[in-house]
Amino acid sequence: MSPGKRFAEPVATVPLAPAGARRRAVGDFLARLPPAARLALLLLLAAVAASALAPWIAPFSPIEIFVGSPLEPPSLVHLLGTDTLGRDVLSRVLYGGRTALLMSGSAAALTVLVGGGLGLVLGYSGGLVDEIGMRVLEIVASIPSVILALLVVGALGPSIPVVIVTVGLLAVPSSTRVVRAAALAFVAEDFVLAAKARGESRFAIAWHEILPNVAGTLLVEFAIRTGWAVILIGALAFLGFGAPPPTPDWGAMINEGRGALDASIWPVVAPALAIAALVLTVNVLTDGIARALGPAR
Repeated sequence: MSPGKRFAEPVATVPLAPAGARRRAVGDFLARLPPAARLALLLLLAAVAASALAPWIAPFSPIEIFVGSPLEPPSLVHLLGTDTLGRDVLSRVLYGGRTALLMSGSAAALTVLVGGGLGLVLGYSGGLVDEIGMRVLEIVASIPSVILALLVVGALGPSIPVVIVTVGLLAVPSSTRVVRAAALAFVAEDFVLAAKARGESRFAIAWHEILPNVAGTLLVEFAIRTGWAVILIGALAFLGFGAPPPTPDWGAMINEGRGALDASIWPVVAPALAIAALVLTVNVLTDGIARALGPAR
């Protein structure tokens, strides 16, 4: 059944109960995921659970200093050793996961919300509005992301809300282009033309007719932007423009520990591996989601 028929004509058969239909749709989607993507999803859920449960499973407070001697090697008491201030590295990695997931997920959600909305508007409007909007976005996208982020965060002062909004808005031009291209594929479809003929408003057409057809694109965009945000937020924290201390942050942990690499590598290796593992997991899951949604998008 074509997308036009799905949205332009009523369904003749008796539909499933909404809850049952949603469970079936989720089950079908998970079944289409490649094995590697399913494993990545399980690992990501495990990371989310470990971060959420950090207050209960972390052996020490992440900000308490001298719970052990500075730069202790891994032991039964401190499984990943201690940092330069005697703080437990494992506890800081667990709590740092909360910071990374919260900030990157929020930034990605902001990107998809703003970029997806702009993409729908520009893709459906066309003409002069589309032309001006795309030229403005291209100018913003031409500025290197890290430099622009440093300028904005440096001017406003580093804080979690400022970093989230800055990183989220920086990816809007790229996200807008992707969603706009997806929306353009449906502008001339019969179900959109039928909605126009019925006199529906532009907002109603974009919301009820085009948005359901680009939902898969938005999901993939969210996953992509989450991985990108993890890297950029980590880089900002490494340069001193992340979450303010004493908030545990993986990028800041790497910066703090790099001066004592000759004495202990764990304060640097542990958060660096955490960033790499999270980004790799998100990227594998993103690729799997794109493959699973490919035939339907």
